[in-house]
Amino acid sequence: MKAVLFYGPQNIKYEETPIRPLKKGEILVKIGAALTCGTDVKTFRRGHPVLIKQIPSGFGHEFAGTVEEISDGVKNVKVGDRVVCANSAPCGKCFYCKRGEYNLCENLDLLNGAYAEYIIVPERIVQKNTIILPDSLPFHKAAFSEPLANVVHGVERTDIKPGDTVGVIGIGPIGLMFARLAKLKGAKVIAAGRNPIKLKLAEEFSYADEIIDLKKYPNPEKIFKSFSQEGKGLDVAVECVGLPEMWERVFSCVRPGGTVHFFGGCKSGSTVTFDTTKMHYGDIKLMSVFHHTPKYFRQALDLISSGDIEVEKLITAEIPLEKVEWAMQEHIAGNAIKFLVRP
Repeated sequence: MKAVLFYGPQNIKYEETPIRPLKKGEILVKIGAALTCGTDVKTFRRGHPVLIKQIPSGFGHEFAGTVEEISDGVKNVKVGDRVVCANSAPCGKCFYCKRGEYNLCENLDLLNGAYAEYIIVPERIVQKNTIILPDSLPFHKAAFSEPLANVVHGVERTDIKPGDTVGVIGIGPIGLMFARLAKLKGAKVIAAGRNPIKLKLAEEFSYADEIIDLKKYPNPEKIFKSFSQEGKGLDVAVECVGLPEMWERVFSCVRPGGTVHFFGGCKSGSTVTFDTTKMHYGDIKLMSVFHHTPKYFRQALDLISSGDIEVEKLITAEIPLEKVEWAMQEHIAGNAIKFLVRP
C-alpha cells in the first residue's frame, strides 16, 4: 500500500510499504478519510514519546473507512462494514480501569497510521472502540469522532451550566469544538485567539457570543471580565493552547467560585505559578482532563450524526496522501484548521 511513514522530526516519507498479515482479533480497514491534527503536527516537528514506538512508524490517527478483511475472533464487524475507530481502547483490568477512569488506563495503547491506504486495527480497539457508521454519515464527518470525543469528555467533566459565562483561550480545532459544545450547554461563550481563520470560525462554527482578537487585545483579562456578569470574571475559563504562560493568564480571568480548566497540554517538565491567596480564598476549582473513553467516543459520533456539531466547517481543504508533509507545513504557518486526507 501507499502510506506516509514517520522517520524522525520533520522527516516523513510517502512510499510503498507492505501490509502485514492480520493477527487474531485484528481487522484491516481501507481508509476512506483521515484528518490532520495538532498532535500530528507536534509529532512531525519534534517526535512523540508515546505515539512513535519504532522507526519508521505509521503516522496519523483520526480516520474512518471500510472493513476490508477480518481475522479469527472478530464478531462485532464484518467485511464491507463502514466504521470509525478510535485511536485507543482501555484494558479494563488495571488500577484505573477498575475505577472507571478509562482515560487513565495504564495499558492505553495508541494507534497510529491513518495517513495510508489501509490501517490494521488491533484487537482491543476492534472490540471496544470500533463503531459501525450509519449509511447516511460520510467518512470525512465520522473521522472527527476521535478529536471531538476528547472535547465531549472535557466539557462534561467541567460541569458547564446554562447561563454560565465561559471563556476559551486558544481556538484551534479543539478550542473551537469546546466553545461549540459550551454553547450547546446553554453558556455565554467568549472565544479568544489570534489567527484570522480561527477567529472567523469562532463565529461561523462555534457561534461564540463574543470574539476577542488577541492581536488587538493582548491582555484579555479586562475584556473577559467586562463581558462577564457584573464584571466579576468568568464562571469557567478554558485554556486550549498548552503554554504555561497562558495557564497562568487564564487563571487570572476567572471569578471567585469559578472553574479553570487547563485543557491544553503543556510540554513535559513545564511549571506554572499561581496566586495561592486568590486560589484558596477565592474558592477556585482547578482541573484538567486527558483523552477520551469509549463512552465519550460514542457520544461524539452521535453529536456528529445529529448535525449538532457541523464538523465539516473545520476542514480547510481536501488533499491526497502525497501532500501530507505540505499540510504539516501549512499548519505550522498558521494557514489551516484541519486537512481532509483522501487516500
